[in-house]
Amino acid sequence: MLSILNKVFDPNKREVKRLHKTAEHIEALSEQMEHLSDDALQAKTEEFKVRYQKGESLDDMLVEAFAVVREASRRVLGMYPFAVQLMGGATLHDGNIAEMKTGEGKTLTSTMPVYLNAITGKGVHVVTVNEYLASRDATEMGKLYEFLGLTVGLNVAGLTREEKQEAYRADITYGTNNEFGFDYLRDNMVLYKEQMVQRPLHYAVIDEVDSILIDEARTPLIISGSAQKSTQLYMQANAFVRTLTAEKDYTYDEKTKGVQLTEDGITKAERAFRIDNLFDISHVTLNHHISQALKAHVSMHNDVDYVVQDGEIVIVDQFTGRLMKGRRYSDGLHQAIEAKEGLNIQNESMTLATITFQNYFRMYEKLSGMTGTAKTEEEEFRNIYNMNVVAIPTNRDVVRDDRADLIYATMNGKFNAVVEDIKERHAKGQPVLVGTVAIETSELISNLLTKNRIPHNVLNAKNHGREAEIILDAGKAGAVTIATNMAGRGTDIKLGEGVKELGGLAVIGTERHESRRIDNQLRGRSGRQGDPGVTQFYLSMEDELMRRFGSDNMRNMMSKLGMDDSQPIQSRMVTKAVESAQKRVEGNNFDSRKQLLQYDDVLRQQREIIYKQRFDVLDSENLREIIEQMISTSVGRHVAAFTAEEEQSNWNLKGIVDYVQGNLLKEGAITVEELQGKEPAEIEELILAKVKEAYDAKEEQLSPEQMREFEKVIVLRAVDSKWMEHIDTMEQLRQGIHLRAYGQIDPLREYQQEGFAMFEDMIASIEDEVAKYIMKAEIRNNLQRQEVVKGQAVHPKEGDGEKVKKQPARKKAEVGRNDPCPCGSGKKYKQCHGRA
Repeated sequence: MLSILNKVFDPNKREVKRLHKTAEHIEALSEQMEHLSDDALQAKTEEFKVRYQKGESLDDMLVEAFAVVREASRRVLGMYPFAVQLMGGATLHDGNIAEMKTGEGKTLTSTMPVYLNAITGKGVHVVTVNEYLASRDATEMGKLYEFLGLTVGLNVAGLTREEKQEAYRADITYGTNNEFGFDYLRDNMVLYKEQMVQRPLHYAVIDEVDSILIDEARTPLIISGSAQKSTQLYMQANAFVRTLTAEKDYTYDEKTKGVQLTEDGITKAERAFRIDNLFDISHVTLNHHISQALKAHVSMHNDVDYVVQDGEIVIVDQFTGRLMKGRRYSDGLHQAIEAKEGLNIQNESMTLATITFQNYFRMYEKLSGMTGTAKTEEEEFRNIYNMNVVAIPTNRDVVRDDRADLIYATMNGKFNAVVEDIKERHAKGQPVLVGTVAIETSELISNLLTKNRIPHNVLNAKNHGREAEIILDAGKAGAVTIATNMAGRGTDIKLGEGVKELGGLAVIGTERHESRRIDNQLRGRSGRQGDPGVTQFYLSMEDELMRRFGSDNMRNMMSKLGMDDSQPIQSRMVTKAVESAQKRVEGNNFDSRKQLLQYDDVLRQQREIIYKQRFDVLDSENLREIIEQMISTSVGRHVAAFTAEEEQSNWNLKGIVDYVQGNLLKEGAITVEELQGKEPAEIEELILAKVKEAYDAKEEQLSPEQMREFEKVIVLRAVDSKWMEHIDTMEQLRQGIHLRAYGQIDPLREYQQEGFAMFEDMIASIEDEVAKYIMKAEIRNNLQRQEVVKGQAVHPKEGDGEKVKKQPARKKAEVGRNDPCPCGSGKKYKQCHGRA
């Protein structure tokens, strides 16, 4: 009954029927296109561009555009897409996944939707799993696009910024998933808009889409760097703070936990660190360390706010009194407390930017992909990426012989049987491809074949440089190739002379992978385009999958029957048990990827806000309005904190004066007497009026260009340093959050709530820092935007990244504010060249 319903309501069948009609319409234009001269065919591209600009949709032009590419392909590449390739191309244009078996010509299929979408001028990205494939396809298919008047770029690692910009400016850009993702992160760390390389993300076609969006989705892209938080500076700031006296050198407000240096304290700091002006932009880091060391000593108390346990600082939850293991204070406060307590200062390396492939690719306006195996993960593609999987029929029927699994009692017996099978096939000249799950297995089989004097090639991660050459020979008579399961993706094994008569390519699997999709991928290496072929999987009860999920009954049955290593069992029941084990593993993996995405979605929303604001800063001509808004919010927040009591007599007006003097204006610019009798709104108004006066005075000292650049330097520095700290803190939070589950608390919900609160704190911290440095910092002539931290791309699979080597600092001769100006004017430096 169910099979009848599936036949009637099978959505794939309906979609294939619709696509078939589209293919017929394209084929109907073949004669018309054939009669066009090369010039007339090439002129079609410009015609399509004009029609698109006049409002015609790409969907309306699909049939004609596909027909143009099809004819151009015949002339330039000597290949003429089949009807099934036209159907696959239409699927990709719709923003879906075309499941096309190995050897069905996916690379050629993609040329049609890529061409059509490149007509918009917004750029199309063709994403592959490795640089060899990206380079190969850009070169081969590039001839077709260039014939039709489109430009092609290749984006690989190691290019200069100018080369990358040129690659991204092209109509069609080929590259790897890693490189596209890292470029996005790096673009959001640049200091000038002109340094960005990517355009807005428009349309992507992902080759081997299951590998990129499923297999690699659990490992985020990370740019990590060595934080400019030398432990030395924490120690020095800690030692300095110990010399300060309350009230004389700093003021502390119990309610807000705010600590501010007084003028005396500032002078003491300048003397202690032998600097001229603590608020100079070049001393931002030092100033930050001093203020965090002050907080650590004055407002953070051992056994109240934190405890020292096993040589680490563990935070105490203020509401529940529980220890919050795995949590760290942000913004360097944790390190400052470690210095105060004489502990090892941790966390020298930090994450500067990170994104999962899931969230990167979901930013494209339209996303599509192709692979030989995607149906088993259809639910995930639909739920996470909003893409349907359409199984495209093969051009010719598959006649490959897929044999039932052979199960042995031990691994020894299995490998001996594999070698015997290879020996027999090799003796008659049939090419063999042996698929393994791990590099160790491929080397073990290689040793066994060497003992049996069977010549063979090994293709694994250790020698992937010879991949193309090995795959090219794998279909020749007598060839034996051992490959890890993922090797050879995207490359076809073509049969050599006389091989069809020998039964085609034999694929031997040495164990089942935890994903059915990867087993299918291996099977699909044989039987391309109606060729003969055979596939056989050899399993043992000692295989990892069988150990984890295999039935004990099966093992007992084999031992009761007294089966030895040379006797396999071939049973549908066993094959079904293996498949149900694989389904369970796939379900577990889907859950873990879904969870990763739920956690990363918290950061994604924050990342989009910060990256958009950062771009607005780079793009703006004048930031004064934005900065005044930041100052206003910062002032409002502090005034509210000092006037929180209902009784006006309990308001801490001195706290307001200390805050203003420490962060915004000169000493004496505002007094307690001026604030008495005023409402909070009036106090804010008074402070902001004085701030505006001081801001105007600063503007008069400088040229408009200098002032605008000064604003950008301050804002970018504050945003970058606080955001990088925030990402790092979120990572620390996430690593420890699962422990909350023991207290019957949903870790994800906690992460969302705490992440939101931390983000709000970070925004407040940015506003406070911008307000402080805009108002307090002295401006120099040679202002330059600087990276907060030098970062480098790290894929988690490749380790955590090396720390950036620090360069020795060179002390420059500094002129004191009250020294004679070196220009010889006779004035003090601060009244002459020290002003600008």
